[in-house]
Amino acid sequence: MLKLSDDEFYRVVNFIKTNYGINLEKKRILIESRLTGIAAARGYDNFTDYLDHALNDSGREKIRLINSLTTNHTSFMREPDHFRFLETDILPYIENTVTDHDMRIWCAASSTGQEAYTLAMTIDHYFGSRKELWDTHILATDLDTEVLRTAKAGIYTADMLEGLPPEWVRSYFVRMEKGVYQVADRIRNQVIFKKFNLMDDIKYKKPFDLISCRNVMIYFDAPTRDALAERFYNVTKQGGYLFIGHAESLSRDTKYKYIKPAVYRKM
Repeated sequence: MLKLSDDEFYRVVNFIKTNYGINLEKKRILIESRLTGIAAARGYDNFTDYLDHALNDSGREKIRLINSLTTNHTSFMREPDHFRFLETDILPYIENTVTDHDMRIWCAASSTGQEAYTLAMTIDHYFGSRKELWDTHILATDLDTEVLRTAKAGIYTADMLEGLPPEWVRSYFVRMEKGVYQVADRIRNQVIFKKFNLMDDIKYKKPFDLISCRNVMIYFDAPTRDALAERFYNVTKQGGYLFIGHAESLSRDTKYKYIKPAVYRKM
């Protein structure tokens, strides 16, 4: 395996931190292991030449490097307290206050799609036959183009569905050949997947009833995290909510009101 020099290591770390806000200073082994195979496959026998090529490339090679270094661990119903709170508190509030029946949700780090689809299924389960009265927009974004392709397809192996109630699997998935399952069209069509860098300006015409950005800010330093929370706040509807990961927290200076662990609200 190729070895990163200190200069090469900090070149990668500084590039990712400057452009995408992610702090990889404690991930030297991860960087080295993930880039070794890519550099070798491209015919490079050292990291400096590979990085000269990849970081100055405006196309696929830079995207391949970024995708390889962004961690994408997720599952259906991960941190289920959020989805219970959505069904018991947030959705009743929305149903009773949103008169135009236009609901907007942003899954801001969607990875391979399980979180966004869990949000869509939770909404469908709550509303039941009333769902047809609602215009539900679920925006799901991620930096990694590879995981977005997986998310859009909505195809998962049976073991990936283990966290879901059996009746949800029957209602919201179609069994395909070779034992894999695809999210049913009526759920998949509710989610729009797009590439987005959380360090960019957030410009959307209408504010969100709920923003879910879970287990991402743990990789950011405090100033980056605070700035992102401020941008989220500016596009959250009055009375709307923010979900973060249970291992994360916002600073005391945040404009959001703390509701419970990993749940904040714009009041």
